[in-house]
Parts: sequence; structure tokens; C-alpha cells
Amino acid sequence: MSHHTMSARTDSDPSPRRRMSGAGRVLVFVYGVLALAATGRSVFQIIDRFHEAPVAFTLSALSALVYIVATIALVAPGRVWYRVAWITISFELAGVLIIGSLSLFAPAALGLHDIDPFGRDATVWSVYGMGYLFIPLVLPILGLLWLRRHRPVEEPAS
Repeated sequence: MSHHTMSARTDSDPSPRRRMSGAGRVLVFVYGVLALAATGRSVFQIIDRFHEAPVAFTLSALSALVYIVATIALVAPGRVWYRVAWITISFELAGVLIIGSLSLFAPAALGLHDIDPFGRDATVWSVYGMGYLFIPLVLPILGLLWLRRHRPVEEPAS
């Protein structure tokens, strides 16, 4: 089969794998990088100084888990994974907004000593992800918009 035939066939194929082209690949890449960064940060914080800010460091671990599941859900085909992506990315957006607000207006509620997004006890979602160039705030919005445009196709009943 020639590459021309394959591309024409792929373009007309409404399979869920179509989600992983163009901007979808960039989205998955950024989610993967954030998953690695959040995992590394939370593991270090928990091993090195969990006693200093247990709530904040547990939230760092939770954000890492959310990024890992979201990355997998964006890549995996099918309706179930599509729903998992919606749930995790929606949870991520809520987490960024809630933790970001708490870190600014009530840092003590998170066990934070200050509102420094680059500080020793900051989480990925502190100050709306400022320590990560606000990517944690923008990414779930882009992810939800992208998911809305790339719904899985209904499979015909057999």
C-alpha cells in the first residue's frame, strides 16, 4: 500500500487514534513532561522533608498522579479513556484553581510557610502553577477544549 493510499485511508478513518495528531501530540508531550516533573518533585519532597509541609507535599503527589493518569487517558483509545481524560483534566483544573487560591490567600491551610511559588514547600499548583510558568493553569483549559473538539466517534451497533 502506498503512502498516498494510507494517508487517504487514515484521513477518512474516524478511529479514536486520530486524537493523537498535531496539537494532540504536543498536548500529550506537555502532560508527560509535567507528570515527570511533578512526580520527581513530590517524591523528593516526601522523602526529604515530608514533616515540614505534609499537606502540600501530599498535594504534590496527587498532582503527579493526576498528570500521569491524564497523559495515559489522552493517549489510550476508546470512550472509557476519553471519559477518564475529561474527569482527570477537570479535576486538575479544579485543583489548580483551589490550591492556587489557597496558596495565595491562606497558605497556612496547606502548611505553606509563604506564597513563594519557587519556595521549598511549594506544590506544582501553588500560585496557579507560577513556578511552572503557569502551564498547570493553562494546560487543563487547553486539554478540555481539545477533548471537546476530538470526541470519540459513535460505533455503529452490530
